[in-house]
Amino acid sequence: MSASADAGFLAGLNDPEGLNLGDIIVTVTFFTILMLLLKKFAWGPLMGIMDQRAQLIANEIEAAEQSRLETHKLLEEQRALLKEARDNAQSIVDNARKQGETQREELISAARAEVNRMKEAATLEIATEKEKAVAAVREEFVSLSIMAASKVLGKEISEEDNRALIEETIVKAGESR
Repeated sequence: MSASADAGFLAGLNDPEGLNLGDIIVTVTFFTILMLLLKKFAWGPLMGIMDQRAQLIANEIEAAEQSRLETHKLLEEQRALLKEARDNAQSIVDNARKQGETQREELISAARAEVNRMKEAATLEIATEKEKAVAAVREEFVSLSIMAASKVLGKEISEEDNRALIEETIVKAGESR
């Protein structure tokens, strides 16, 4: 019975209308072997490559982030330097303006002092010239008075006495004014 049972079993497996159990077992066996081989030789290296690729992408993202942060930092430094340069430029302009104002004030003061000095010199010169003119007029007046007195008196008095007398008269006349 065992031979007929085996033959019946095998005949049932190869039945074209039923399930072909032999093909299923062989297919499952080969599929399992293929999966084990793929896991060992393809899946492991493939996963390693994928892990390497993921690591590379993560590194590139990190490098890009670092680059972005560094660029942002440099931008802030450049902005700070630009602000400092603007402040320095404004300071220089303000300083130059103050120096200009100071120099202008110094020039105005020097010009005013020079004008005052010139006015004082002119006033002094005018006073000196006035005194010279008054002295000249007195001399002329004294000479004319001596001649007039000589003619009136008819006699000649010493020029020294006459001059002293006339100057005394002029001084008294000046004091009474």
